[in-house]
Amino acid sequence: MNVLSNKSVAIAVSAFALSLQAGMSHAANGPAIYATSCVSCHATGVLGAPKLGVEIDWRSRLDKGLDTLVKNAINGINAMPPRGGNATLTDADVRAVVEFMMSRAGPASAKEPAGTVVVAAAGGNSRTGAVVAKPRAAAPEKKKPVQKKSRTAQKVNSFNRLLKPPSQRNLPPMKDGIHDPANDGTAVLQHPREAFSALPKANSGNRVDWVEALEQGDVQPRFDLEDENRKPVVLDLNIVREVKGSMPDVVYPHKQHTEWLDCSNCHPSIFIPKKGANNISMAGILLGEKCGVCHGKVAFPVSECRKCHSKNKAKVSRK
Repeated sequence: MNVLSNKSVAIAVSAFALSLQAGMSHAANGPAIYATSCVSCHATGVLGAPKLGVEIDWRSRLDKGLDTLVKNAINGINAMPPRGGNATLTDADVRAVVEFMMSRAGPASAKEPAGTVVVAAAGGNSRTGAVVAKPRAAAPEKKKPVQKKSRTAQKVNSFNRLLKPPSQRNLPPMKDGIHDPANDGTAVLQHPREAFSALPKANSGNRVDWVEALEQGDVQPRFDLEDENRKPVVLDLNIVREVKGSMPDVVYPHKQHTEWLDCSNCHPSIFIPKKGANNISMAGILLGEKCGVCHGKVAFPVSECRKCHSKNKAKVSRK
């Protein structure tokens, strides 16, 4: 029988504790990662994402186990892009946020398995100052009533300002949910329906064709607010982004955008001006990322597919 010195035991146990603490530090990041990278989908159920804390959404997923859920989150599944659309997340970050969401899924068995260790602070219950690990008993499982999905559940695009029903379009400033109704100045603002009445019509968004209005001179962006001699830098350049499948490729026209905006409005905070540096997906756009920073909020909504997907793919001849 080999007998280890107190010093050897202390070193071994301390090393074990450090590895546990490293794992715990990743787990502690779960709520923060959720708040920055996951809340947009998992708080609202967008695109079928299981909502945080709703047991019925997680029931079938919990049966697959933690490792499978982490793998799916890393690689992407269904409408969810890889790593939730945040390519900066490490595998450990993804595991931490999945563990956090599972811990809020409902069943006690998913929250903390039996045998989880509790690590005491260094210098605790040991003459050698080593860290002590104790087994923790599993929490008793509690049965919760089955929650039925409401027929009035939030629709996928209900958060999108420009995808509202006709009765909710171009509301007065006091009722549009954008302006502050408590501010006295809001009441004196011109109503959009009146302001837009003479502008070219469109079939989407707020029913105004803003590009045509600009070309006709009906609207004039004010580049000279800070400098009366300043002129817009209009870049007449189209960028074609190839997409997979049969969907037409995306054409991004710089001309129509730079007639309104300055280059610094988009680069580099929204789009990195480098080929291959931008991960763009419809899921991310629906969540307000990339093109979704404007489209659906202050520019036409993503329901107008052909406005962006405008370049048909070359037909491949089959012999």
